[in-house]
Amino acid sequence: MSLGLLLFLGFFILLLVGTPIAIAIAIPSCLVIWIGDLGIPIIAPNFFAGIAKFPLLAIPLFILAGFILERCGISQRVISFANLLVGQRRGGLAIVAISVCVFFGGVSGSGPADAAAIGAILIPAMYAQGYAKGYSAALIAAAGSTAIIVPPSIALIVYGAITNTSIPALFAAGAIPGLLAGLSLLIPAVWVARKRGYGANISKNKEEQVSLGKSFRDAFWGLLAPVIILGGLYGGIFTPTEAAVVAVFYSLFLGMVVYRSLRFKDLYQILVDANQTTSIVMLIIAFAGLFSWAGSTIGVLDLLANSLMGASDKGWIVLLLINLLIFIAGMLMDAISVFYIFLPIFIPIIHHFGWDPVWFGVVMTLNLAIGQFTPPVAVNLYVTTQLADIRLEETFRAVIPMVLAMLIALLVVILFPALSLYIPRFFGLM
Repeated sequence: MSLGLLLFLGFFILLLVGTPIAIAIAIPSCLVIWIGDLGIPIIAPNFFAGIAKFPLLAIPLFILAGFILERCGISQRVISFANLLVGQRRGGLAIVAISVCVFFGGVSGSGPADAAAIGAILIPAMYAQGYAKGYSAALIAAAGSTAIIVPPSIALIVYGAITNTSIPALFAAGAIPGLLAGLSLLIPAVWVARKRGYGANISKNKEEQVSLGKSFRDAFWGLLAPVIILGGLYGGIFTPTEAAVVAVFYSLFLGMVVYRSLRFKDLYQILVDANQTTSIVMLIIAFAGLFSWAGSTIGVLDLLANSLMGASDKGWIVLLLINLLIFIAGMLMDAISVFYIFLPIFIPIIHHFGWDPVWFGVVMTLNLAIGQFTPPVAVNLYVTTQLADIRLEETFRAVIPMVLAMLIALLVVILFPALSLYIPRFFGLM
């Protein structure tokens, strides 16, 4: 068996039998290094080098900010405000779910975190208004996926670190496609909700008696969070890592001063939870970097890149093949793993066809966002089905129109690169 076959076949076999992604990446990587006599001592420095990158410092900080905002009740306040605006009608909560997920994605940067924070509140509320649990779980899983394309995105930070692409430019480039992805979900979501009568049994409750002005004042400081983070980034006031620090301190300010819903004793558990999530992400990054190094050293990545370029001399055909590969990979793996495993293959192709790396990063990330709620793995669906207490299979029918809608949004972003590149060019970020 060739070392390249061992590397990729070993990884996919371990993945399919349910091995945790970090272990599925680590075992074949170490085996190839050992069998290929590439030098066992090289494992430790490569492991460290994978995470010792300054842009990656933003990841644990954005994760921490997301946990703080979730615990201080910001999602509940924003949901209540959005519900007063559009939710008191048939299919209204579907609009609220998508809108709030896109908004919260502008703070958390993580699809599963977005789906968990919003789903915990909205799934019971939607069920109470007559929405099917399968539909609710599918909708929030799909809407939550926009978090990895809407800035600030953890996935785009990783892409920028691997490809040496400007992260502020990537953040700016993800804004319009992220909103387009959210808008694309509105059409099938609202159509299905109204067709099936979801939300028809809206009942009067205390929330409906709260004035819109009071609800807005209650949610105002939370609504300001993405404005401060993104405004500072686009205005050149601070770097992505500094933006993550600002996000943490602003979240603490909201929780402990403005809303007073956080106490010092709550911070310990928040730090523990954020540390656990960060550890998982960083472990995947470290082992994925080792996987890429092993694949590059034995030459299998160059072989795969040449095979893709040799498939056709027409860029659009190669781009179609790449997106098909990304779509399949996104159904099985998280975005970070896909970046580290496949980007070393794609980078020579990007240069060969002269594609803009900022545009390609947005296209790839949007494609991977679709994978987050596309079975069989669908990490976001796994989160929301657990919250809804249903089986994954109960969401399959509901998720199909949402996948198709997001694929159309992806096609639009591919055909019109200006949608991605206008904002970064306007702010002089590229």
